[in-house]
Amino acid sequence: MALELNANRRIGLALLWLALLAVAGFWLSETLKVSGDLRKFMPAPRTPAQKLLIEELGEGPGSRLLLMSLSKSDPATLAAQSQQLQQALAAQPELFELVGNGGNTGLDAIPERLLPYRYLLSDSFDKTPLDAATLEAALQSRVQDLGSPAAAMVEPLLPRDPTLEVLHLAETLQPAAAPQTRNAVWFDRAGSSALLIVQTRAAGFDPTGQQLAYDAVQAAFAKVSKGSTTRLTLTGPGAFAVEITARTQGEAQWIGTLDTVGLVLLLLVAYRSWKIPVLGVLPLASAGLAGLAAVALLFDGVHGITVAFGFTLIGVVQDYPIHLFSHQRPGLDPRDNARHLWPTLATGVVSTCIAYVTFLFSGVDGLRQLAVFTIAGLATAAVTTRWLLPSLIDPAPRDYADSRMLAALWRGIARLPRPRISLAVIAVIGIAVIAFAPGQFWQNDLSKLTPVPPKALAQDTRLRQELGAPDVRYVLALSAANDEAALQASEQLRPRLDALMRDGALTGYDMAARYLPSAKTQRARQAALPDAAQARALTDSAVAATPFRSDAFAPFLQDLELAKQAAPLLPKDLAGSPLATSVGGLLLGRGDRSTALVSLTGLRDPAVLAAAVRGSGAQLLDLKDASESLVAAYRGRVLGALVLAALLLAVTVAIALRSPRRIVRVLVPMALTTVLILAILRGTGVELNLFHLIALILAAGLGLDYALFFDHAGDDHADQLRTLHALIVCSLMTLLVFALLAASSIPVLRAIGSTVALGVLFNFILALLVSREPTLERTTPGEPHAGT
Repeated sequence: MALELNANRRIGLALLWLALLAVAGFWLSETLKVSGDLRKFMPAPRTPAQKLLIEELGEGPGSRLLLMSLSKSDPATLAAQSQQLQQALAAQPELFELVGNGGNTGLDAIPERLLPYRYLLSDSFDKTPLDAATLEAALQSRVQDLGSPAAAMVEPLLPRDPTLEVLHLAETLQPAAAPQTRNAVWFDRAGSSALLIVQTRAAGFDPTGQQLAYDAVQAAFAKVSKGSTTRLTLTGPGAFAVEITARTQGEAQWIGTLDTVGLVLLLLVAYRSWKIPVLGVLPLASAGLAGLAAVALLFDGVHGITVAFGFTLIGVVQDYPIHLFSHQRPGLDPRDNARHLWPTLATGVVSTCIAYVTFLFSGVDGLRQLAVFTIAGLATAAVTTRWLLPSLIDPAPRDYADSRMLAALWRGIARLPRPRISLAVIAVIGIAVIAFAPGQFWQNDLSKLTPVPPKALAQDTRLRQELGAPDVRYVLALSAANDEAALQASEQLRPRLDALMRDGALTGYDMAARYLPSAKTQRARQAALPDAAQARALTDSAVAATPFRSDAFAPFLQDLELAKQAAPLLPKDLAGSPLATSVGGLLLGRGDRSTALVSLTGLRDPAVLAAAVRGSGAQLLDLKDASESLVAAYRGRVLGALVLAALLLAVTVAIALRSPRRIVRVLVPMALTTVLILAILRGTGVELNLFHLIALILAAGLGLDYALFFDHAGDDHADQLRTLHALIVCSLMTLLVFALLAASSIPVLRAIGSTVALGVLFNFILALLVSREPTLERTTPGEPHAGT
């Protein structure tokens, strides 16, 4: 036998282990890319609505809007602060693509290089051609403008744009359903709040980018509102995501603090050694880092959900060192102790890992990451517990089988009746409750999982109504072979939508063709423009009846000539201009197809709209329905993987135990616990969601661990007591963690916490009553364990 390691050497090895973990953590912090793109946790979309939701709308305009209102000050102050806030945000183009408050005229949307194209973009001359009479009427109006307060704005534009097409376009480019303007900025109908709308450059699925935009808004507001009583209300998908993250992190922090204190105290009471809490962390930390490293090596970044769920699922590994600690006793080499426990520990680990292998074939990238993370984590924790941790623990602690309190508890448990027929009755009742409990079984509505307060959702609805922001549920989509065909189809749809607006069925709509007409329309407008000679003649004729000189309009004639000869504008020609943002969010090109979106405002009856656009090639997409169908598809993938995982787990346990009786004693507690958890949740009216499924997986892993170790104890009284000590500590540790999660106000945390907490209770009790009958007398020292 190898010489016992002295205390200093054990400390040195522990420090070396910690150093290696620190190096691994530093490497991961430098190389690991964490993604927040929820699309990686969704199955491949199949319907048009699902494809739009998954492939486009995470980056579309609706998901990137931030809605703001300034209130609690007088209107003049609010207007001034709105202008200052707009300027501050517009000065950060790396974060914001559009910042609107009604104060800017829209002139900046058309850069200098695109000004000659105004005659191709504007619909001013679609019905009335640009002839001498039209130009003369425009010049007469300009004479009046120069004698009005508008002279300062009109005079610089006059030589190049006597018909003021730039202003007409600027009005066209304003939001389709803009709020009222007071003091040159937008206000709500009551006139008590100044309104702004911002489109972030970051995609809706980019939590980091949305956080930066949110922080920039808050910082700019703090600066412009300093010394005033003005209050900012900020809503929108990005704002909600940031606030949810902050709230979740806040709750996780206090829960984590209580967990840490509680677990340390529990371990100190259970083992009466300060070393145990420290040593117990090493396998868990190794598991987490190994899981992250495996994902980093096999995937292009790790998803944030993978990290959160992964650490939840490998929570079972905190039990591994506890078994080693509780079974260690004087006279037993820790390495022999680990060798003796290894078959049982390995059976649980291998069974669970094989179960998670099924996730690799789910067809969902996020689930594959979760499988790799969990398998790597579980395997690492088991290996470190088996071969590294024994060299660090005290070889001669007290024997927990000598505890009088534990022995008394075991005698009390021995007097309890062993359930047999009652288990079948409970299972039947549980299955009946699951099958026949009233209410919806599955929760597909993601909005019910959000921790956003109802007051904040109501504020968002009000601001959307005031600002005329597009509906986030319904959108029209036109699919075509290319951008040109999509724009033409959009233009053909406009008369139908205009009719709906006149009838009051729709408040407004927005489409790419509103900003960029099709090449066909541009060519038609181009053909209607006068050539150079005609333009000179009609200008001379129109000017003759006005105080203006004809040579003053040379820039106007140059622009007309350029517009007459230029190739039609294409989406790529708008690059670098605000128009590119507006068009890019509503005209989506992917591969060999293009999709034109029509965002809707104030839609009263979707059925009326669907009937109005029938036969136009446009589809009314219900994105809420699309999200629910995707959730159902994702759940189907998970359930399919779980069924296969359960079969593989049972097969693995059967191969390891090789005894029908032992197999039943190990698997029945886990299976019955799953039934009882589902029955309680369904019986109390809880609609099950994906997070309940993830929690059930963890609960099943814990149940397998409890049952295997009770079975491992065999008929040896002392070993049964040591196992009881270990599993009491394990179950109390897990129960503490997840009971605190169950008390959270975050629906996701509450779902996971309540499910696992129930699982711990039922698994422990059933494993205690089913997996092993207590032995009340010690076997002869050195007698082999019946369960090994």
